[in-house]
Amino acid sequence: MVIIGIHKFFTSLNDLERIFRAPGRFKFEEHNVAAHSWKVSQYAMFFGTLEEMNGAKVNWKSLYEKTINHDFAEVFIGDIKTPVKHASIELKQMLAHVEEKMMENFIKEEIPTEFQEIFSMRMKEGKDNTLEGRLLEFSDKLDQFYESFAELKRGNTDKEFVIMYQQALKNLLKMPLPVSVRYFRNEILSDVIKEDTQINVAALTHEILNKLNKK
Repeated sequence: MVIIGIHKFFTSLNDLERIFRAPGRFKFEEHNVAAHSWKVSQYAMFFGTLEEMNGAKVNWKSLYEKTINHDFAEVFIGDIKTPVKHASIELKQMLAHVEEKMMENFIKEEIPTEFQEIFSMRMKEGKDNTLEGRLLEFSDKLDQFYESFAELKRGNTDKEFVIMYQQALKNLLKMPLPVSVRYFRNEILSDVIKEDTQINVAALTHEILNKLNKK
């Protein structure tokens, strides 16, 4: 007889620690998916607080569920680099479909029956048009920003991290979260460009800012 218990889910969490982000590139510091999810939750906590202080109503339960679970499906397919995921709309949709189906099968086969409906809600795609969904996307891009910044700061000459940094920066500044974007641009970016870096991050930052200001 097959017994479905929560044990399989708990042991799969260890797998997230062994899945490294930006695979195949030289990095001074490796980042795994489990740590990424934790950092995204921390960023979301801060910016959720900021939004709340400026009059927004944050569903904190939803926000935390979205952030800590948003990359669990990478247990099945690993971390696929952002440029690859976004190479075409068709590819992005296909990968999303694969993740969704594998997640459905995992829940059906490995999660106890009485918890399956709850897990299905918590593990579904969290990036949507709600405030919490937008905060998840903002925080996800912010970690991409900081991971690439750390490599550039230490002199990693791989152009992939220049592209990653500037793409993340551009996406952050375009997010439909005026309060969070304004704080990021006025407070965080001003500190970023003051840092001593091996690669000229200030110039890379101003390049994106100038392009956006011209539009």
